[in-house]
Amino acid sequence: MKISRLAALVISAACLALSAQAQPAPGKILRVVPHSDLKNLDPVASSIVITRMHGLMIYETLFAWDASLNPKPQMVESFSTSDDKLTWTFTLRPGLKFHDGQPVTTRDVIPSLKRWMARDTIGGKLGEYTEGMQAIDDKSFTLKLKRPMALVPFALGSAVGQIPAIMRESDATSDPMKPISETIGSGPFRFNKAEWRSGAKVVYDRNPDYVPRSEPADGLSGGRVVKVDRVEWMIMPDPATAAAALQTGEIDIWEQPSQDLVPVISRDRNVKIERYNNLATQALLRPNQLHPPFNNPKARLALAYATDQAEFMAGGYGDETWWKRCNSYFICGSPDGTEAGAEIFGKPDLAKARQLLAESGYKGEKLVLTSSMDIPAIGRMAEVAADSLKKAGFNIDLQFSDWGTVTTRQQNRGTTDQGGWNLFVTTASGATMQSPLTNIGTNMACEKAWAGWPCDAEAELLRGAVVDAPDDASRKLAIEVLHRRLAEVQPYRVLGQFDQPYARRSNVMGVLSAPVMLFWNIEKN
Repeated sequence: MKISRLAALVISAACLALSAQAQPAPGKILRVVPHSDLKNLDPVASSIVITRMHGLMIYETLFAWDASLNPKPQMVESFSTSDDKLTWTFTLRPGLKFHDGQPVTTRDVIPSLKRWMARDTIGGKLGEYTEGMQAIDDKSFTLKLKRPMALVPFALGSAVGQIPAIMRESDATSDPMKPISETIGSGPFRFNKAEWRSGAKVVYDRNPDYVPRSEPADGLSGGRVVKVDRVEWMIMPDPATAAAALQTGEIDIWEQPSQDLVPVISRDRNVKIERYNNLATQALLRPNQLHPPFNNPKARLALAYATDQAEFMAGGYGDETWWKRCNSYFICGSPDGTEAGAEIFGKPDLAKARQLLAESGYKGEKLVLTSSMDIPAIGRMAEVAADSLKKAGFNIDLQFSDWGTVTTRQQNRGTTDQGGWNLFVTTASGATMQSPLTNIGTNMACEKAWAGWPCDAEAELLRGAVVDAPDDASRKLAIEVLHRRLAEVQPYRVLGQFDQPYARRSNVMGVLSAPVMLFWNIEKN
């Protein structure tokens, strides 16, 4: 079949018009370099930050924390409690709809919460208090407690660890121990799976059907008003490449600029360096406590005596203006920050470390420290760890791979010859670590704990006492008692804390203060 030249031109013009419609105008695309590539899509199965960022793009939660970490209704329109504080009743707000067009109902909410309670630290604690959940109708349900827990809204708005994302019933009823690959939420962005290129680009499109709350945006709470048509995460593992792209305007935001390049990019008048979180970020060395030697608390104590926080912080973050020593599991400067019982770890004591290591029964077996240079600060701190621990008598095998592989390997509970691990270095936001209720690393509930699986019944009883405390004074005392126990059993070695800046082009405004970077409310002029 032949077509005329005119018809061909008409068809060509139509194709160009369709292409233009498919791709938003440059000013409506926000291009961001995130701290790592996205590999895990399930924010209930994984607690790593990049997956949580992804989850908050496409899912919503019943409540949401504001910039001061106070819970505010998000998917919930109204709620009430019974006189005895044991029955909570929630009603969903109108207009909630999944990306596939299905309305959000309590048939989705209840299994979503159950799945989250099976995986998350704060969810697990709420699960311990929960007697049951019951749907009243499609929009209302009750949560019945065994004993009062005032922190229910705080827990249901969690933005740390594994988030209580509300999923479709078909996804929420899946095995909580197996990640889902579906990405259908009800949030302000849709995941563009067709344009996802692992190792290169992750794409999110504005959800045209999303109805935001009427309140102003405040942290994660309030109206999630999307002011761009598309957000593209551009994966650039090389910091120098990301810095150059920011300076030339090829990207709009660099989520976690390398600290050694901050002085360079800050000299550009078109670049602004700011913080998006009011609490410092914690660095930590996590041992696997399922297998020797770290199933023995003496070997974990040896880690504390063998390491100097200043070496790790300087190695990872350079200029001391960005970091400080801190032996608090709950963040120095936060309401729960205390170093009770951990004051003795201010300086390394290699002789003490070697003694404890010998008493633990360790005989020089190879220990795998897994890490990645995809996040340069973490990779550099892993190198410091390997050097420090070798001096104390640990036989360290430092193995580098991409960050996605590292985080996937963290879930392997086997021995090292079965693909498992012994140690890794990571960081966690201050919002995550500032409270015994949210700190994923101090959850010592054995198989229900975060990767590393620490197990200590006394620590768990003391953590429960914090939740049960009737007033602030009692809670403060309970936290100090808990912290002294944690210092003895060392679920992980605190390596210090630092302020993580982000960098943006000067024509980008509206970045909100939150536990992770958010992409609604942002304007690009």
